[in-house]
Amino acid sequence: MQQPSRRVTSSQTGAHPALARTVAKHLRQTWQRPLAAHSRQAFAACVEPVAAWSGPIILDAGCGTGVSSLQLAIDNPEALVLGVDKSAVRLGRGLPDDRPGNLLLLRADLVDLWRLAAATGWKLAKHYLFYPNPWPKPGHFGRRWHAHPVFPTLLALGGELELRTNWETYALEWQQALALHGRRAELDSLDASTAASIVSPFERKYLLSGQRCFRVRVIATADLCPLRH
Repeated sequence: MQQPSRRVTSSQTGAHPALARTVAKHLRQTWQRPLAAHSRQAFAACVEPVAAWSGPIILDAGCGTGVSSLQLAIDNPEALVLGVDKSAVRLGRGLPDDRPGNLLLLRADLVDLWRLAAATGWKLAKHYLFYPNPWPKPGHFGRRWHAHPVFPTLLALGGELELRTNWETYALEWQQALALHGRRAELDSLDASTAASIVSPFERKYLLSGQRCFRVRVIATADLCPLRH
């Protein structure tokens, strides 16, 4: 019998007080950390397939084993689905050998992959983050994706952006950070009644434990003005 999953606990109530300041800082400054050699090598493995694909590109960022990527590839046969995770142990584990031809799994550091993809000129049709680590301790705020220096680059890849999490505060912060970047997003929740919308084992695990999962979706990409300082 599967053990109930732990709920996210945090001393933080509401959005982190440094949210607006941090987002503004990363909007003003271009992140200059050198790209790792292993990241360049990993990215090189997907450059040709992506360039050769004439249809839409879907990125499943932090895909874990790739179960969600497989489902996306099945549901979107016209698209090339790129599932990326940094763990060689997880990636591809338990997936069938006869995978769809429109599925590509890649072991890479997301931070570097996003930057390399943007520099190469990728424009995504859809961009999913199903497995965000919420880093719930207030002192770890800077590790959350929306507070990370790579966030502007992530957004520059365009497309329909969707985040899912089991911590409402994370979802609220994500929505607010998007607004500061000029992106309008809607926030809703997933439960047993929305089973058809479930894509990843992450969501199934938490919903089976009686927890709510939250979804943030960008519904416009340029209808607001980014924060300026």
